Amino acid sequence: RALLQAKVDSTTKELDAAMSEAATQAANQAAAQAAQIAQAAEIAQAETAKASLEENLAAALAAKLAAETDMNKVAAQLKAALAAKLAADQDLAAQLDAREQQKILLQQAQQTLLDTSQELQQSDAQLLKAERQAAALNQQVAALRQQLAKVSDLLEISEEKDIESQAQLQNLGNRLNAALARAASEQRRRLKLEEAERQRLEAEKLKLEAERDRLASQAEDLAKYKSEFFGSLRILLADQVGVRIVGDRFVFSSEVLFAPGAAELSRLGQSEIVKVGSILNKIMSEIPQNIDWIIRVDGHTDDQPLSGTGEFKDNWELSQARALSVVKFMISQLDIPADRLAANGFAEFQPVNTANTAQARSQNRRIELKLTER
Repeated sequence: RALLQAKVDSTTKELDAAMSEAATQAANQAAAQAAQIAQAAEIAQAETAKASLEENLAAALAAKLAAETDMNKVAAQLKAALAAKLAADQDLAAQLDAREQQKILLQQAQQTLLDTSQELQQSDAQLLKAERQAAALNQQVAALRQQLAKVSDLLEISEEKDIESQAQLQNLGNRLNAALARAASEQRRRLKLEEAERQRLEAEKLKLEAERDRLASQAEDLAKYKSEFFGSLRILLADQVGVRIVGDRFVFSSEVLFAPGAAELSRLGQSEIVKVGSILNKIMSEIPQNIDWIIRVDGHTDDQPLSGTGEFKDNWELSQARALSVVKFMISQLDIPADRLAANGFAEFQPVNTANTAQARSQNRRIELKLTER
């Protein structure tokens, strides 16, 4: 589970990083779009200025054409006036001297030419002004075209960046989808593993409950035979001195079974153990095979240390030797199966009476028999 959780955490971090990167790309794209909008506004303003300049240039050209038209009209009028004047002068020709006529006509013609020249100068000034305005307009148009070229380049760069951003966003989207797919797969696998573990634990629980029920049933059955076993022993050994019942155990005083400091069963001890064995043989065949029972034989001594020079060095050896002597007697003389017996020695370390008296020490020197489960 820890491994699955680690993987899920790692996948979640990748998702967070991918989403953060996608948000950054989206912000960059929005900034690029804003720049495109501003550039489009500048282009629109430039187009408007260009249209206004073209309108001014058209107006100047129209004024120039109008001036030229007026000059032609003046020339025509002048010709008409000259023709009229000639017609009038022809009437006076007879009276005036030819030379005088030429002089007068020359003066008139000079004045007319002077007037016409002045008008032409004014028209030329207006034309020059219009040409200057047209040149200025052309310069402005050229500048606008340069600006348009720069804006176009910027637009191309922006479009390239936009395409790149779109590709990056697509890549991020693909990575995000892949990460989500991995996370979903890990989640499904984790759920499947959890379900398998739950089923295993459920099966283990059912198995343990069955084992518990089986052991409880065996315990109930063993309790029944234990009750019968100890009940029979209680009746058989009720008047025996040095034998008592403590809970679910039969307690034999060591003096009943052994001589002081010895581990070999006395004749009295053998007869007492035979009584126990006869009852055990009687109920042993009745205990079902599925109940794993044993007779536990525990040896205990008092707290008086041994001299160390005798057969046994200390109370450990003595308590174990006495328990083992009972077990071996039950095997060899009473035909109790060896796998149904256990010998244990506890020396002086499990007293039933802790008082520092001879009576307490006598109670602590004992052999305990207990029918129990293995």
